[in-house]
Amino acid sequence: MIKWEHSIFALPFALCGAMLAAGGWPAWRQLVWIIVAMISARSAAMAFNRLADASIDAANPRTATRALPGGQLTPAFVSTFVLAACGIFVFAASQLNRLTLILSPVALAVILFYSYTKRFTRWSHLFLGFALGIAPAAAWIAVRGSLDPRILLLTAAVTFWVGGFDVIYSCQDHDYDRIHGLHSLPRYVGIRKALVIARVFHIVMLGLLIALVVAFGLGKLAMAGVVAVAVLLLYEHALLRHDDLSKLNAAFFSMNGVISVVFFLFVAADRLFSK
Repeated sequence: MIKWEHSIFALPFALCGAMLAAGGWPAWRQLVWIIVAMISARSAAMAFNRLADASIDAANPRTATRALPGGQLTPAFVSTFVLAACGIFVFAASQLNRLTLILSPVALAVILFYSYTKRFTRWSHLFLGFALGIAPAAAWIAVRGSLDPRILLLTAAVTFWVGGFDVIYSCQDHDYDRIHGLHSLPRYVGIRKALVIARVFHIVMLGLLIALVVAFGLGKLAMAGVVAVAVLLLYEHALLRHDDLSKLNAAFFSMNGVISVVFFLFVAADRLFSK
């Protein structure tokens, strides 16, 4: 029900936020609890999404074999798993600082609410982006106990990055969404225009990453990371055409996991080795 790559999407950006807050590696205790919080939050969000969408998944041939509609797991088990993951997340937040504990219910509300947005807005892709985008800001708070507005540039960048690749991913459900009254950009504008919008989102993301580098006074390594992300995004979009989505899974899972890890490595190198 939950794959490792689901955590890979946001975790490296959270670690970027932590390293920017600490000016290098955060304390090991902080790092461990940030990772625990990230994985438990992502697990809760994914399991809750599967629970909320069980009937939708069952009616969609592409998703009918998922664990819940396929009968591999029961709703009671998944509900218990969600509660346990939420509990671990709140406990992890309590081990960081007072502000992370106070804001932990807000974070949970954001990441769980996303599951219902496709029922009423075509912009659900950006809701998902924001749910992952709060990770670097949350990690900053975990390290500093306060919020610096500059880190919101990374929140916005992740929001548009995830929003863009979620638009791409939803193209495969274009017909299903239209027939069953679900909201997505491909349903309203078609696959061709949806892919254009995804490109625009990713261009905005790159602009925000450049602004982040400037705002934090990062060096050439961090800027090289932005260039590397741009190249990877260009390759990702080159895999797709409006009339050929056969390489969509490669673009969605493989490339986006690589993008987040690559950017983190460049930022980490910049923080640790640049003078």
